[in-house]
Amino acid sequence: MSVNELKCVMVVDETMPLGIIANSTAVMGVTIGKLFPEVVGQDVIDQSGYQHQGIIEFPFPILKGNRDFLRNMRGRLYEPNFEQVTVVDFFDVAQGCKTYNEYIDKMTKVPESAIDYFGLTLFGNKKQVNKLTGSLPLLR
Repeated sequence: MSVNELKCVMVVDETMPLGIIANSTAVMGVTIGKLFPEVVGQDVIDQSGYQHQGIIEFPFPILKGNRDFLRNMRGRLYEPNFEQVTVVDFFDVAQGCKTYNEYIDKMTKVPESAIDYFGLTLFGNKKQVNKLTGSLPLLR
């Protein structure tokens, strides 16, 4: 699939404190970069000759929703017609852990229905991502 056919968006609960929004988007962004390193462009050189790291090659909007919307959208993403959309989610259990081992352990004891989603990142076919998020406003 060409870059023109792909879309990546984040949807966050706009009611969260700014620090939690920033942390959630940073964590999800790192994971997308790990999963899809090919979407990060080459390093660039400025006019002064200084190097700057490559960034994602296409826009990556952050949209606003609420927790009910995030819960419903996460449920839709389990449906077979959206199985090609990659989802990175961030939620209360992860936010509350001090170590990754603690996170692993806690997740074995939490049913999906009890997860409180702070944000979702969707990456995949532009039409499918738009179908799920096309009506959402930008987080400002």
